[in-house]
Amino acid sequence: MAYVQVVAGLVLLVFAGDFLVRGAVSLAQRAGISKLIIGLTVVAFGTSAPELLVGIEAVLDGSPTLAIGNVVGSNIANVLLVIGLPAIIAPMACDAPRIGRNLMIMLFATALFMALASSGILVARDGIVLLAVLSMFLFYSALKAKTVPDPECDDCDDIDSFQEKPDRYGLAAMLVFGGLVGLSIGANLLVGGAKEIATDYGVSEAVIGLTLVALGTSLPELVTALVAAVRGHCEVAVGNVIGSNIFNLLGIMGITSIVGDIPVPESFMTVDLWVMMAASLLLVPFCFKRLKVGRLAGGAMVAMYIGYIVYLANSEASASVMGLHF
Repeated sequence: MAYVQVVAGLVLLVFAGDFLVRGAVSLAQRAGISKLIIGLTVVAFGTSAPELLVGIEAVLDGSPTLAIGNVVGSNIANVLLVIGLPAIIAPMACDAPRIGRNLMIMLFATALFMALASSGILVARDGIVLLAVLSMFLFYSALKAKTVPDPECDDCDDIDSFQEKPDRYGLAAMLVFGGLVGLSIGANLLVGGAKEIATDYGVSEAVIGLTLVALGTSLPELVTALVAAVRGHCEVAVGNVIGSNIFNLLGIMGITSIVGDIPVPESFMTVDLWVMMAASLLLVPFCFKRLKVGRLAGGAMVAMYIGYIVYLANSEASASVMGLHF
């Protein structure tokens, strides 16, 4: 039943998140909000809603390490898997507008998060710092985007993907409400199932967050990138990953740590956070030299991700054996 819960939770999160974004985009456009602002806020936050609800549910359910594991694991999977796997099919371009600037912001957000986590626990004041940096990033992005000739088209490709937006206020509002309810139920199912699996197999909730939950919440981005690769339209995939990672660290962890304190396992400071930083740094030469992530690089990224998962599995197995001896 735990596996059924996890699968049902993931399915609900995917569909409910899509409903929420479609309804919210429709309402925002009808309220006269520009595509630029919608792209920077409604779409960005909406597409991160599944991870956010999972994080909040995990903290409220007494499993805060599941929340931080989800974010760190998702950021690692986003770079190594969401970029690496499609690159094996077709080269991934790194030439989206302002991709170098956004990559530097992602690296800064990663370094800031690591610095805050070094205290061993993330508390409300840390969340406020993260959200303040996110607000400055959004404000700066909006100002910079207005200086380009056509910001409406330049920054908001995501909005055009929601072609079948509801045309009526009532339907849009229902989609938003239904999406929020679905996200809440899906997050509850996913967290409950993940906790049960962790208990049954003697695996820490942090590792379940880094692997099962993180991979599950990254599946929509992975599927989207794979479809784009098959169709030969990979132009915005790397930019989307960078934006998602920024929101995961600053937005999701910012809000989640305000909801409740999040202890940072020692293993995160010695291994997992450094893996996340290393994965992020892999994008530097591609983004600044406008190189494509080809099949060789993509294969290497996927191999690194598999190696990381194998390492986690072995470390948990070793910990279990030591626990039995003692």
